[in-house]
Amino acid sequence: MTRISAPETGMGEHIDWALLRADMAAGMGALSEAVYSNSKLPVREREAARWTIALINDCAVCQDTRARDGEAAGADEGFYGEIATWQTSGALTDRERLAAEFAQRFALDHLAMDDGFWARLHRAFADDELSDLTICCGMFLGMGRTLAVVGVRAPDERILV
Repeated sequence: MTRISAPETGMGEHIDWALLRADMAAGMGALSEAVYSNSKLPVREREAARWTIALINDCAVCQDTRARDGEAAGADEGFYGEIATWQTSGALTDRERLAAEFAQRFALDHLAMDDGFWARLHRAFADDELSDLTICCGMFLGMGRTLAVVGVRAPDERILV
């Protein structure tokens, strides 16, 4: 049960509570749809950022969510285990590690994103990819933190995005 009581709609508690403010919930849904439908980042890089923030937020819904095309892209359960230890993982690419590092700094210490860090990012990513990563992390952090604060449990069926 979430910390905000709402009538059951059959869509799940991860949605029900927000429908108390349907116009705002529609905006949240639109942002989520925009990120998952329009991100040009490879799935594993996007998921490295998303999963890092899911762990930081301790969001049950986010931790139970998987990329719809993740298995085909090599984002299997072993991959998610590697993200948890991205700093030392030898199974991740440099860009995947950088995506996880960006997400961690974004969520925990955005002021630590100094010129040296941005120089490393620019050596690995084009500007449009960095825009993509930044928008994704904004959505991941905001939505995941929101679900964790409200106390939303993971749905009975895994969410695929």
